[in-house]
Amino acid sequence: MPERQILLRALDTIGEDLRELEILYERYFSGEEKREPLQKREALQKRLRQFINRRIMKTDLRFRYESLAARYHTYAGYWDRILRLMDEGKYERHTGGNRPAPLVDQDKSGPKNDNESAYQQMLKAHKECALDRPAPSRKQFDAYLEKQRSSLAKKFGSHEIEFRVVTEKGKPKITARPKKAPTAN
Repeated sequence: MPERQILLRALDTIGEDLRELEILYERYFSGEEKREPLQKREALQKRLRQFINRRIMKTDLRFRYESLAARYHTYAGYWDRILRLMDEGKYERHTGGNRPAPLVDQDKSGPKNDNESAYQQMLKAHKECALDRPAPSRKQFDAYLEKQRSSLAKKFGSHEIEFRVVTEKGKPKITARPKKAPTAN
């Protein structure tokens, strides 16, 4: 097998493992995982070190290796900083578990119930995107939707507004549109 293909496969594997390690650390920082993925981190670091003294002649492969190594070192610095904050007790895990319980006697068709659905979508999208900032609190989210509802009421008239959360370019985004009136049969 040519050396180029061997290097390409090794770099592909390193890239996949780095992405997996990112996810494992985010899960650890959010409290889903109980232990830090140290073994996988050390194994990845060892494989990256194998390339340090290796002379890679092909420019594209050398660039790819250097990009992966730089990405790893950037993440390693970030992980070490978060771990240090956790040790000092200054890091708050953002699990989303401290949401207020929904009110039982609430009107099912009111804007609060729509907000609940949109908020759950936002939490899910925020978790899937693995962003480094916390998801907005329920109070912040409701205040934002009410502000948008009042400004969109001028645009759409008296129609009710439906909010949905979509992911664009790796970030959650709130979209709005007027609700369709139920059709009579």
